[in-house]
Amino acid sequence: MAGKKKKAKKSSNGWKKRLTMGVIAALVIAVFAVTMSNDGQPPVIYGHEILNKYPHDPKAFTQGLLYRDGFFYESTGLNGHSSVRKVKFDTGQIVKRHDLADEYFGEGLAFLNGKLYQLTYQKGKAFVYNAMNFNVESEFSYKGEGWGLTHDDTHLIMSNGTSVLTFRDPETFKIVRELKVREDGEPVEKLNELEYINGEIWANIWRSKRILRISPKSGHVTGRIDMRGLPPYNDRHGNEDYLNGIAYDQAAGRVFVTGKKYAYVYHIKVEEKKRR
Repeated sequence: MAGKKKKAKKSSNGWKKRLTMGVIAALVIAVFAVTMSNDGQPPVIYGHEILNKYPHDPKAFTQGLLYRDGFFYESTGLNGHSSVRKVKFDTGQIVKRHDLADEYFGEGLAFLNGKLYQLTYQKGKAFVYNAMNFNVESEFSYKGEGWGLTHDDTHLIMSNGTSVLTFRDPETFKIVRELKVREDGEPVEKLNELEYINGEIWANIWRSKRILRISPKSGHVTGRIDMRGLPPYNDRHGNEDYLNGIAYDQAAGRVFVTGKKYAYVYHIKVEEKKRR
């Protein structure tokens, strides 16, 4: 009997050992899977080339930027200086402007179904404007901070400074789903200004010189654009803040970028530089 008991104990220990090894193997596979950004591939590294530049109000604390029919629409921030603007893209001339009350700090901006949606920083309020005359049509409330805003033709996509993007119903502003953004398996914090370009979400990262290209399905970072050198030394005027502002001209395939208090908006060409 003693021998049998000993054998049973050994068999039990072997079963536990195999189970432990199986769990470890599963964890290794899971970790490996999440460290890959897209279909088993690490992020593609891109560089940029400046093709042209256009005047930009150097006092504008840019929080949201988009292009539509020959105009930039821009949201500016800072209490007492926040606004929504319609600007001629080639001259920088402001043709329409709505100023926010001093209590509001303007943030991300999106154009969808003839309406402009503008976030505010810490007041938990979004304003909806008629895109033609900038009249306020409605307001929405939300929890947390507001940073960047774009859309995929169906839902608004919002950042709040964390690694999580929220997809929202444009009629109610309620959250439809959440997207956790990761690069090499790690959460990417401080997601800021957003633009939806050819099925990808492009995002500025606060206080960085890079733009991320994000899969809207998985949240994986599929590419990273190196924006070092922008603005060029000759364009600096001493008041630059951080890179913030991505706009896309879908008809012509043009990408525009700018920053807070930049003197110019830059038309750039993005090309793959190398793989890590």
